[in-house]
Amino acid sequence: MGKPVILAVDDDPQVLRAVERDLRQHFAGDYRIVRAPSGAEALEAARELKRRNELVALFLVDQRMPSMTGTEFLAESRQIYPEARKVLLTAYADTEAAIVSINDIGLDYYLMKPWDPPEENLYPVLDDLLDDWGATAHIPYDGIRVAGTLWSAASHTIKEFLATNQIPYQWLDIEIDSETNATVTEITEGQMKLPVLFFPDGEIMIAPTKIELAEKVGMQTQAAAAFYDLIIVGGGPAGLAAAVYGGSEGLHTLMIERAAPGGQAGTSSRIENYLGFPKGLSGADLARRATSQAKRFGVEILTPQEVSKIHTAGPYKYVTLTDGTVLHSYALVLASGVSTRQLAVPGIEPVTGAGVYYGAALTEAAFYRDTDVFVVGGANSAGQGAVFFARYARTVTMLVRSNLGKEMSSYLIDQIAATPNIIVLEGTEVLEVGGTDRLEQITYRNRDTQETTTVPAAAMFIFIGATPRTEIVAEMLECDDAGYILTGSDLIRTGRLPRNWPGRDPFHLETSVPGIFAVGDVRSGSSKRIASAVGEGAVAVQLIHQYLQTI
Repeated sequence: MGKPVILAVDDDPQVLRAVERDLRQHFAGDYRIVRAPSGAEALEAARELKRRNELVALFLVDQRMPSMTGTEFLAESRQIYPEARKVLLTAYADTEAAIVSINDIGLDYYLMKPWDPPEENLYPVLDDLLDDWGATAHIPYDGIRVAGTLWSAASHTIKEFLATNQIPYQWLDIEIDSETNATVTEITEGQMKLPVLFFPDGEIMIAPTKIELAEKVGMQTQAAAAFYDLIIVGGGPAGLAAAVYGGSEGLHTLMIERAAPGGQAGTSSRIENYLGFPKGLSGADLARRATSQAKRFGVEILTPQEVSKIHTAGPYKYVTLTDGTVLHSYALVLASGVSTRQLAVPGIEPVTGAGVYYGAALTEAAFYRDTDVFVVGGANSAGQGAVFFARYARTVTMLVRSNLGKEMSSYLIDQIAATPNIIVLEGTEVLEVGGTDRLEQITYRNRDTQETTTVPAAAMFIFIGATPRTEIVAEMLECDDAGYILTGSDLIRTGRLPRNWPGRDPFHLETSVPGIFAVGDVRSGSSKRIASAVGEGAVAVQLIHQYLQTI
């Protein structure tokens, strides 16, 4: 946090210089001294300081200024910085106006000019006022601030992006904060295009794209080279493990991640069964540690970038990004993971991101404190989400199509049973969602009795399975009936190798295109567990070394 500001205002240049000189002599160690030659310029300076989220501790203002008197300025500035102390510089003839201002605008003090010597006539007064201000001042957040509404899908997207990339920010809800509402209205010229982001350097971004925001906060969005030994598509646990081992074993490695390192695992509130962490760890912790480790070994990580096309030419693998950039490498690891399956029920689209969320949406949990929320799904991710949301919500109702024991680990079933505000409704499916600009209610049905129930709902978090992210390679690589990528011995169907295959057996984890490997959840036959994905990522690098010896 920067120093609080003392703003001096006087239209007489000689007097303003004298005020600034005396203020700096005594207060420069603890305060930043800003001056303005008119009330209008001082108001603009105050507004700019407010946009930067800086504190103004005291206004020291001359009464006799053309166009805007000191009292008129202080009346306006009170709307911007109501807690700032207000001091008027007056001549003898202005004392009546100063006295009136004490009642009208809450003037704290008026000083007669000249104030020499300042050690007797200026500093004691201001010291006392500043001490009083410091005892009650609300210190503002010194970082990125995001202004929007809980019901804005675009605001949710930006919050989720910042949170999953572990970039601190402060959320400002314009439906609650009238001051921020007024600022946003002014900035967007009444259009209320959300979210509005305020940065410590004073820059303001209105509804930025993820790429624009990533570049602003210093993330790497463009590759430093055109060619790499190894390119990894996807930054979940499998991709991060491949990056760590690729970098540590001397491969010039690039990892491309569409959202945030850690992937879906990075949004997990608590991973209880990961080896070596008896108390568990969050997905964010795992992602942070692995990302730092990969970067320490020289791995480049592009975020948020997405691959639109992959093709080969001879021994080279070519990756085209959505912005048209083409990169190539000797070897390619596909760790693109899976995407959450969408819930296809009437009324859900208008409220997605405004009460309905896919996945854990940890950024939103605290905003649903003491409300009734629903979790749809019965696998581990749903159980972890329910336990996490139960810390905040009054009740968490799990709607499970079958039963918990079918897909969920026993440790999670035990935790859910021990959490009094979690209600489990097995054999239940969602039929309909109600709400206009936000979720208001849901209708669900018991699959055995066919009984339907409609209940109010503050939020619904959906974990209903996943589909492999193989759309860019579905026509290039052999996949199973569910769309997951076939690798290794699974490629040898009816005893025959894939078409145009070289004179060797496929390496374990190698796809139907030599030199392209698949790891983690996107691979057919994977166990869909984080530890297994990490192991596959590490093994893939060993196999890549063997592959490179064949070309």
